[in-house]
Amino acid sequence: MKSILIIGMGKFGRHLCINLAQLGNQIMAVDEDEETLEDMMDYVVSAKIGDCTNETVLKSLGIRNFDICFVCIGTNFQSSLEITSMVKEMGGKYVVSKANRDIHAKFLLRNGADEVIYPDRDIAEKLAVRYSANHVFDYIELTEEFSIYEIPPLPEWVGKSILELSIRNKYHISILATKEGERAKLMPAADYVIREDEHLMVIGKKTDVDRLLKMLR
Repeated sequence: MKSILIIGMGKFGRHLCINLAQLGNQIMAVDEDEETLEDMMDYVVSAKIGDCTNETVLKSLGIRNFDICFVCIGTNFQSSLEITSMVKEMGGKYVVSKANRDIHAKFLLRNGADEVIYPDRDIAEKLAVRYSANHVFDYIELTEEFSIYEIPPLPEWVGKSILELSIRNKYHISILATKEGERAKLMPAADYVIREDEHLMVIGKKTDVDRLLKMLR
């Protein structure tokens, strides 16, 4: 459980707040709109109405007490930049700021952000990969080179074990889990026999997985 400050309760800020709360974190939410904050009261331990470009408002939050501070201002970049800078100057341990453009990210990183996130871009990239390939059911990018894919097994894999197929050596990927519906079995053993009606969560270089996906067409 972590103590988290979220500044800005726009669409992204609200979704972030709800998900963090469901994971058991303690959250303080700040926004200028009282009605927006009222909708989030079931998910936060405290809420404050205020303009965080005002240094006095920020000081009243006790920035040093939070493990992570999220700055989720998406419509006003100048405000996002000012708030990010002040949060870091006031002792923010780890500051994560939302950006919409690469140039914004560069300025945010130079002015105090420890990390910059692009929720719209990241979702668009994930959807592009998922829907441009016929056999990708889910996709998680880990680095520019490695990703996790949810894919069906190759027809020739069905009824054979992971060891028998020598999947890691032959295809340069590793099977992290098998999935049937919403049920997943993590880290299947080498003698696990692959079934036709399941999906495989595999990790590997994008180039290697792309070659594998071509074999599924």
